[in-house]
Amino acid sequence: MIRLILIVIFLILYLIVFSPALVVEWIIGKFSPEAKAKSSLFLVQHAFGIILWLTGTKVDVIGRENIPDDRPVLYVGNHRSYFDIVIGYQLVKGETGFVAKKEMKKIWLLSHWMKNLHCLFLDRENIKEGLKTILTGIDYVKKGISIWIFPEGTRNKGAGMMEFKEGSMKIAEKTGCPIIPVAMTGTAEIFEKHIPFVRRSHVTVTFGEPIEIRSLDKEQKKFLGAYTRQKILDMLPEEYKDPAKKD
Repeated sequence: MIRLILIVIFLILYLIVFSPALVVEWIIGKFSPEAKAKSSLFLVQHAFGIILWLTGTKVDVIGRENIPDDRPVLYVGNHRSYFDIVIGYQLVKGETGFVAKKEMKKIWLLSHWMKNLHCLFLDRENIKEGLKTILTGIDYVKKGISIWIFPEGTRNKGAGMMEFKEGSMKIAEKTGCPIIPVAMTGTAEIFEKHIPFVRRSHVTVTFGEPIEIRSLDKEQKKFLGAYTRQKILDMLPEEYKDPAKKD
């Protein structure tokens, strides 16, 4: 419980103390949107680094060299914890926006930082609004900003992985950017598996080889979500795979 209290106190103090920085970021953005995005990312990455340190968690990273340095990508990952985002932002290359549920937009101050980082707020119940979000993501990628999505649609609280929403792949399909499959293990063990306690964990993040859509065959392109999902499953240890596929 002590770790959770420390994290909550840090978050509250950080959001309050650095709230004037939002004004500074707004001014910077008037002259250089790129500088604003980079400085916002710097501040958030350091804040998330402190939060991760408070949890006592060790993170092993495999395959980060698979992320291109010279172009935006669509990160596609499995989703089991809020800490997936905390850890993910520590490892991205360049400007990156995460796709979050629309409810996050209501959280005062935090939502402002998320907007500075090009995060997208997805309304899963409204198809029209969801399409607008995807179109915005396409526009971001065309401007050189990577996007990170969790196509299961929500945090998976059970074994295996839920089916991917095929529509979430449109960002890569319409821009031609590579898809980076991301497999995370050990994140739910930080908090979700024993709420309200925060405990140290050993997290492994594996970045798979880029998926170039143009190199796929017709069937793989048609079911790109399923194809990417299988790539992530192949990177996960046996206990994280679909129960039906276990021996």
